[in-house]
Amino acid sequence: MRFPISYNGCKRGFTLIEILVAMMILAISLVVILQLFSAGLKSSGLSDNYTRAIFHAREKMEELLIHDEFNCGFLEGDFGDGFIWRAEIVCPDDAEEGEAVPPEELITIRVGVSWKEWGRRKSFEISTIKVGKLILEDT
Repeated sequence: MRFPISYNGCKRGFTLIEILVAMMILAISLVVILQLFSAGLKSSGLSDNYTRAIFHAREKMEELLIHDEFNCGFLEGDFGDGFIWRAEIVCPDDAEEGEAVPPEELITIRVGVSWKEWGRRKSFEISTIKVGKLILEDT
């Protein structure tokens, strides 16, 4: 009985070792590609959350800048979508209760937004200075 022989004198087909090597190369390549894809999705989610935090912080800052009179202290709240905010209205160093208040002051306003991602707290903060009237409460 004669076996089929190719033109160069070798048998046709692949050996088991060649198939196993090809499968290993394919498996390693797929794992690397899937890890890169997963890292891309994670980065995209992080970028999306930072974008939303920036939007929320700017929205809250604009809401605070509408006013012309300010009380020193902290304000905080929740946007309802996992993001929380905290605003600080900083009194000038020379402003004390019971003293005459100038008609206009430079008032520093800071707004911070924070959220939880992958079990860790992330945050973003913006600040500005506005000319406005300072309201000092007498205690």
